[in-house]
Amino acid sequence: MRYSNLEQCIIDLENHGHLVRIREEVDPHLEMAAIHLNVYAAGGPALLFENVKGSKYRAVSNLFGTIERSKFIFRETFESTQNVIGVRNDPIKALKNPFNYIGTGLSALKALPIKQSGGLPPGFQEIRISDMPLIKHWKEDGGAFVTLPQVYSEDPEKPGIMNSNLGMYRVQLSGNDYELDKEVGVHYQIHRGIGIHQDKANKLGQPLKVSCFIGGPPAHTLSAVMPLPEGMSELTFAGLLAGRHFRYSYIDGYCISHDADFVITGEIHPGETKPEGPFGDHLGYYSLTHPFPVMRVHKVYAKHNAIFPFTVVGRPPQEDTSFGELIHELTGGAIKQEIPGVKEVHAIDAAGVHPLLFAIGSERYTPYEQVKRPAELLTIANRILGTGQLSLAKYLFIAAEEKRTLSTHHIEDFLTYLLERIDLHRDIHFQTNTTIDTLDYSGTGLNTGSKVVFAAVGDPIRTLCKEVPDALHGLRDYEPARLIMPGIVAIKGPAFTSYASVEQDIRKLCEGVRDRGSLASCPMIVLCDDSHFMSATIDNFLWATFTRSNPSHDIHGVNGYYEHKHWGCDNVIIDARAKPHQAPPLVPDPEVETNIRRFFAQGASLSGVPISSSSSTPGR
Repeated sequence: MRYSNLEQCIIDLENHGHLVRIREEVDPHLEMAAIHLNVYAAGGPALLFENVKGSKYRAVSNLFGTIERSKFIFRETFESTQNVIGVRNDPIKALKNPFNYIGTGLSALKALPIKQSGGLPPGFQEIRISDMPLIKHWKEDGGAFVTLPQVYSEDPEKPGIMNSNLGMYRVQLSGNDYELDKEVGVHYQIHRGIGIHQDKANKLGQPLKVSCFIGGPPAHTLSAVMPLPEGMSELTFAGLLAGRHFRYSYIDGYCISHDADFVITGEIHPGETKPEGPFGDHLGYYSLTHPFPVMRVHKVYAKHNAIFPFTVVGRPPQEDTSFGELIHELTGGAIKQEIPGVKEVHAIDAAGVHPLLFAIGSERYTPYEQVKRPAELLTIANRILGTGQLSLAKYLFIAAEEKRTLSTHHIEDFLTYLLERIDLHRDIHFQTNTTIDTLDYSGTGLNTGSKVVFAAVGDPIRTLCKEVPDALHGLRDYEPARLIMPGIVAIKGPAFTSYASVEQDIRKLCEGVRDRGSLASCPMIVLCDDSHFMSATIDNFLWATFTRSNPSHDIHGVNGYYEHKHWGCDNVIIDARAKPHQAPPLVPDPEVETNIRRFFAQGASLSGVPISSSSSTPGR
């Protein structure tokens, strides 16, 4: 079905058993988010909140809560959209088989945005920010946020919808120093599309006009997060996936989406910032308070019977995981076209997506008469770490394509394969004093940290331990030791106090290990605060290890050494202890968790939906 609005999608989902209506009054302060997190964790349906305390408008969440539901929503346009993107990524295909792609041109033509005449769209009315559902997700959040916005801006030097950017940058509606109904915060980095527009506006000495669309057909929401081929507009993609043109007009110089449920318009003036945050984020921690651009609100509009879509982010996996899977299926082999030699790149969701990448690439540089070593893999690794969102990664594990069944999506098998083959004296490569994700607080400052590449090629050089080696038991101040997976052991250490004390902690651990003989079967040791938590699941290991470590500062080694500025070791030690400068983890509020159980009681709206035991785990 092709939806012209969000209401049609909701009715369609309900008719097919994918949505539940919550009739009871729900508090937007923590309750709505807690209900969402529990239902998502249980694999439950989309949720329509019909009675939001303090607002006359309804709200919907968990629309994209499963990949199956996401593909159901786009079932009539998914394949044709894939084809158009495929042609843009690899036009040679269309030249070789032109008759197979006749329909893609027609699809793209139908997707072009259409400007409507007149002023305010029929059924719209002017409202205030305070009339909307002001949803606060986590206890320490700075206020209410829009978590599924479509933030629209145009190039000041080349105005017009085909030179616009549509991005998903979180919008803070209340709290901190924002004057309610008059100001909102917009969280984005200068290298994003809107940041480039703002930089141009600043140089021209003029404010940047911005429109924030909320709701509308689900295709419009997804279009705001799509990594599209060069030259393809997000609004054209929105039309492709929705199966209908994006409709718009201008009021007071601001673009107005005729399909959205809510539209916030305003200006961002040069140099104007205010504190934004804290905010419970997709890494499973709070992103802290930092200055970000403040938007002076011009006017706010809402459709009659508008519905406010939202999601809740926290320790992965969450609803944005389905976004990622959907994007991967739509873009297909785009990364293969962009980076020659790449076979697979997988951003590991359990580690918060940006911190950790697995990749498989070709290795053709080493002549047969020489010992195999990573060569082409390192060229590919540098390309990966310099490409778009992939450049935010801290850790890249890359293996050569020598085993047909090797997959980056089989996490334990992939790590086992790599750890069996990696030469720890030769195949660890660092990039220091570089950029990382703004939301990652493991580094040395905002946006500042390091990267490391672990590369492997050739035949196995070690057999991995399948239980904790005796040498790691009974280490003074470093117990207990627990096996995470073959070749990786977690060890509880003393609490981290400062980097000044780390050298002593690591030296003590290394000396204890060296005194007990070789540990060739255990190439990786994870120093942590809770080895039971770290080893309980692979997801715990991925999350706690790679979100709590900065490679340049937190990777150490047994018998570590430098040779011509290259570092190597016998056994890698990753210090994944919580550091004082890192952001606190997201922890559910026990009182709220108790209060929301009334919605799951017999006879209540969610009585048939299972409730999870916990929607987040601190793992300190």
